Amino acid sequence: MRVRGRSVARRTFHSLGNSAYRRFWVSLIILMAGVNMQMMARGQLAWDLTNDTFQVALVGSAFAPPILIFSVFGGTFADRWNRKRMIQFSQIAICIIAGLVGLAIYTEVISIWILMLAGFAQGMGWSFMMPARQSIIPQLVSKDEMTNAIALSASGMALMTLSGPGLGGLAYGWLGPANTYFLITGLMFIAFLVMSGVKVTDGPVSSKQREEKVLSAVWDGLRYSARNRTILILFVLLLSTTMTSMSFRSLMPAQVELIFDGGPRQLGVLMSMIGVGALLGSLFIAGLTENVRRGVVLLACTGMSAMAILISTFVSIFLVAMAAMAVLGLGDAGRRTLNASLLMEQSDEEHRGRVMGIYMLNFGLTPIGAIPLGILAEATDIRVAFAVAGCVLATSVLLTWVLTPRIRRL
Repeated sequence: MRVRGRSVARRTFHSLGNSAYRRFWVSLIILMAGVNMQMMARGQLAWDLTNDTFQVALVGSAFAPPILIFSVFGGTFADRWNRKRMIQFSQIAICIIAGLVGLAIYTEVISIWILMLAGFAQGMGWSFMMPARQSIIPQLVSKDEMTNAIALSASGMALMTLSGPGLGGLAYGWLGPANTYFLITGLMFIAFLVMSGVKVTDGPVSSKQREEKVLSAVWDGLRYSARNRTILILFVLLLSTTMTSMSFRSLMPAQVELIFDGGPRQLGVLMSMIGVGALLGSLFIAGLTENVRRGVVLLACTGMSAMAILISTFVSIFLVAMAAMAVLGLGDAGRRTLNASLLMEQSDEEHRGRVMGIYMLNFGLTPIGAIPLGILAEATDIRVAFAVAGCVLATSVLLTWVLTPRIRRL
């Protein structure tokens, strides 16, 4: 199949023909391999230290508060500083933190508090790295390649989400926790070195931006996003998916036990199916032709996520749940990729970092969104919580479709 003289495969991967973006992508892949291995190793180590599920949950969520607090500042600095250097400084910071945890394990001084502190510190690094990493993409590729480049980055992250925890588990079992952390540190350092070879054309930074106070710049970014109606609608749609589809995943362990009478193995299968769907969804978005209305695809992908959640409300057959999770992953990947791409296209260069800083709040809000769903599930039934989440997301899609034709025209 060929569209406009270009095969589907070439269209899907054509941004990798850009040497600067290719290095950027390889750096991301290596970094995400280390990050996903670390997520598994951190959780297992927390369990080995405490045998307490609540403390394991605290360690796992320690990264969220700094992302919620500092992402808007990270976006502000991404508009004022060299974005490549911001990424590298953040990379080396999270690399050093991982190495220090490995050293603490090796010297037998590791504790649950060290793990929590390390998670918090790395969350701070992410809050500065990710706005810069997202907003640097337009400096690496042309405007026509932006959606493809973001989709390929998302597909790489999905691939590492699928394989990273498994690799981390193998390393943890064969090498032990200390050597696993040293391996993770090495991967993060390699990612730093690869990023060093990325050639970036600096975006324009006005003297006004350099002289403006940080808090004033943060407020200017928030005001800019609120006044741009298209950006505001995209953020509202993003918030609805964060508080429903993304938070829904936090209840999946309860779903597996209460509905399917399963355990960690069944949960792992469902999570893997989300990863498979996310990988396929990212590649699908990467292969979109230029004449496709991406706003329509964005709403369709979000609607797919709502449908998958609603199916999970009523299904009691595990194979059907597996299919639903693949659909959820596909829809979420398409929605996430297109939302980020459209936000960057709709924002000007002066505010792009701050817009992506606000976008990063999505990752900090996910654990918070799980709280009302958990309370509802506890007070009524987990199926009721799923139904409410699915209905809220479906309603947000319908309202966006009916009330905001500008999104359909994007």
